[in-house]
Amino acid sequence: MADDYKRKNSEDDMINRFEEHLKNNHPCFFELDVYSKIIDHYIERGNNNKALKACNMASEQYPFSSDIVLSKAEILSNLEDYQSALDTLEDALSFHPNDFEMLILKGIILNQNGQHEAAIEPLLQALNSGDNDEEIYYQLGIVYQCLGKLDKAIKYFKEALTLNLNYENALYELAYCLEQNGELEKSIDFYQKFIDKDPYSQHAWYNLGVIYDKLGDYGESIKCYEFATVIDEGFASAFYNMGNAHLANTKYIKALDAYKKTFDIEGASPEIYFSIASTYELLDQYELALKYYQKSVKLDTFFDDAWFGAGNCLSKQERWYEAIHFLNKALKLSQENPKYWKAVGKAEFKVGNVVSSIEAYEEACNLEPSDIGIWLEWSFIFYEQGDYNKAIELIQKGIENNIEDSNLLYRITAYLIAAGRYKEAFNYLENALILDFDNHTVLFEFFPKLETQKALFRIIDQFRKDNNK
Repeated sequence: MADDYKRKNSEDDMINRFEEHLKNNHPCFFELDVYSKIIDHYIERGNNNKALKACNMASEQYPFSSDIVLSKAEILSNLEDYQSALDTLEDALSFHPNDFEMLILKGIILNQNGQHEAAIEPLLQALNSGDNDEEIYYQLGIVYQCLGKLDKAIKYFKEALTLNLNYENALYELAYCLEQNGELEKSIDFYQKFIDKDPYSQHAWYNLGVIYDKLGDYGESIKCYEFATVIDEGFASAFYNMGNAHLANTKYIKALDAYKKTFDIEGASPEIYFSIASTYELLDQYELALKYYQKSVKLDTFFDDAWFGAGNCLSKQERWYEAIHFLNKALKLSQENPKYWKAVGKAEFKVGNVVSSIEAYEEACNLEPSDIGIWLEWSFIFYEQGDYNKAIELIQKGIENNIEDSNLLYRITAYLIAAGRYKEAFNYLENALILDFDNHTVLFEFFPKLETQKALFRIIDQFRKDNNK
């Protein structure tokens, strides 16, 4: 602890000295490793402009340092000044033409700048210049993926994984490309070869589990993750993915166990709290779900899904005023999410804020007109207020966007009957019965009177008899 304290004081001292120089332009000199720490300090905090100033100072004092060149090029790239980043690397490469780290970074920056074809040459040159081949293969895969040449991308991602089976980014990109290329099932043999070679490779089992996950075969993916965790009891990613697979397989208690095991290994994170919360919500344990959603947003205030999850739990408990607070937090972070607008619309309606509710549903509908629920809930506001014509008008628009949905046809039938427009109602009812006869029971929710239900039942039963002749 004493060492940590001294280290912290030393870091604070060098940052203060550097800040003093920037403020007053006092002469200042640092050792090269101190410059590296100052640059890292600012990069970690996202302050690329100050990191660049530190690089420029370091370059004046250590003009031949390849580490400073790499840092400067990377920072310029972070600032999206790609040409300056490339110029910096070109100058350095004229003195060190085979520096594989510079060549890799040049390829990455060219690719970021949209110069995909040009990025290939420095990456291939780097293959013969260093010992970080799995990174180079990975970057070549990314370039070919950007070029839309998925076969070549798959080839290079496989090369990267052959050298380092625990390369998570390569695994993710390979699975994506295989999925896009419709080759997921074929890739099973690729991973099986690793297992045949080394049955105790936890990473081989884990990777195979990911492929089965992508194929939707959760039973097989869980078996693979279980093998991986038996081999390595501290394999947090395998436990986490196992939880996701159990969740997809509706085995919520098992999912919870796997997530909690992940937490035991890795400790707290917004993602693990969110996953635990989601599982409790599916188990209808809303108080526990709310607790973990709140833990999640405490660690990451920009985690909109967690804010929404908390709001959704409160909505399910009909704690509408509280729900609105959390749902609006989610909405503020992601204003293009129709699910959030829809949830806000419902909550606002429940507390009597009709105007706000209508505005929210309108936004939701503009973003996602194919969501049937939005049309049903939005139109119901006008129905409940007795404005049947407006409710009918909205459902008609919904039908235009979703012509084959029986729910909308049954709903407009109910609204038309309420408005006394019986002939139109029965035309829509017939179409609804043709689309989905069994769904006709939704009509009865709107007509609690027994006589009306009997009259509807006679019409529907007659339709059934006529169509069974």
